[in-house]
Amino acid sequence: MAAADALAAQQGWQRVSLSTGLGPLMAYLPQRSASAGGTAGATQAHAVTIYIEGDGLAWLNAETPSDDPTPINPLALRLALAQPGGQAAYLARPCQFLMQASQQMPFCARQQAWTSHRFAAEVIAASHQALDQIKVRLGADRITLVGYSGGGAVAALLAAERHDVLRLITVAGNLDHVAWTALHRISPLSGSLNPADRTDQLEGLPQVHWVGAQDDNLPESVARGFVQRFRTSPRPEVRVVPQVTHGAGWVAQWGSLYAQSWP
Repeated sequence: MAAADALAAQQGWQRVSLSTGLGPLMAYLPQRSASAGGTAGATQAHAVTIYIEGDGLAWLNAETPSDDPTPINPLALRLALAQPGGQAAYLARPCQFLMQASQQMPFCARQQAWTSHRFAAEVIAASHQALDQIKVRLGADRITLVGYSGGGAVAALLAAERHDVLRLITVAGNLDHVAWTALHRISPLSGSLNPADRTDQLEGLPQVHWVGAQDDNLPESVARGFVQRFRTSPRPEVRVVPQVTHGAGWVAQWGSLYAQSWP
């Protein structure tokens, strides 16, 4: 948490606790609204781009879940802080950045919260509540969602249920956890919703899905399989970035990639 606080403070952002039916969700927000004028993709003066964190430290190794899913390297926060213009905000996942998380959020008492149930219906419901509060705090009426890794799944599931989303952008996103668990031969996320089952609700929404060419965790095939489920043309875009892995290479290029995510 201290590392994330320090990162955010460098640009005048602060940590905020948002109340949800699941318990508190942590966010990092700018202290003042940034002007959207002249920004790539600034189709509305009162829009905000909200970045959703990945799964964090969900597992210590292939067999041992961690006691705390707070990310060691909050990559989605780094992306939010690297956005080249316009309003941005950051939303953590349940149980992340919480001291004594199980006491503040009973959902976190079970490690399934960030393993098999990481995209559960109650997680998405709480994230909706958090998004609504961020909009109020920043005076926004429309949002762009950017999800990193497992945050890409959350962002897609949220976008499928909302009517205020301008665009969905994922970065190394887990857009089909059934395909992902089968690829790696790991336990299915049995308590989770799957974005690949919500493509009907996402038809017509502008989307860009960024994939690292050297990402062995969520390779291009997962994103390609997701977009093939769309029935109308044009299908969402999958764009592959050379020499980028699952967690390395994104931040340095984000200014350019973010600008390219808009028409």
